[in-house]
Parts: sequence; C-alpha cells; structure tokens
Amino acid sequence: MKRIASVIGLAPENREVYERYHAAVWPGVLARLTASNIRNYSIYRHGELLFAYFEYVGDDYEADMAAIAADPETQRWWAVQEPLQSPLPDRAEGEWWKEIPEIFHHD
Repeated sequence: MKRIASVIGLAPENREVYERYHAAVWPGVLARLTASNIRNYSIYRHGELLFAYFEYVGDDYEADMAAIAADPETQRWWAVQEPLQSPLPDRAEGEWWKEIPEIFHHD
C-alpha cells in the first residue's frame, strides 16, 4: 500500500461552494476512484489550505492515475473544482495538488 498526501490553496470566497460539492461528490467520480484502487481518501481544510490523504492499494499507480485522468466524469468534476483551488507556487512540474513527503507513520 502507498500513502499519498498533498496540499493546495482554497481562497476564502470559494470555501462554501467547495465544501458543498464535497458533501455530495458525484457517484461516478467516487466509482472511478474505487476502480483505480484509491482507498481511505480524505480532504481536510485548515484556513486557506486543503490537505488530502489517500491510500493506493493497486499494483500500477501510474496506470491507475491515468485512468482517473481519462475518465469523462472525473474530467467534468475537475473542470468545476479547479477554478476554486489555488495551486501552491512550489509544486512540482505537472502537479496540481502539491504532493508532500511522509515524515512519520504509526499503525
């Protein structure tokens, strides 16, 4: 299993609509995440910062991420969500959410 954590900005004026969407994520988006071996997915907010965490339980992370990105329902979801988000300036090239390293873990 691979654990992934990432962060992105959220302007205060976008908070209400972003949280409303995430209170009722579209079923097709959730089904694609599950089909792509994503488990235990959570998003937290601290002020103007969103923190996401999920566990990947598959065998081919790149292929599963590509399947998510190619999914038409997910693309429609992203088209709604991306204007609400503010990517961090120090994210790696090609990242939208900035992946952050795990420093500590305890089961």
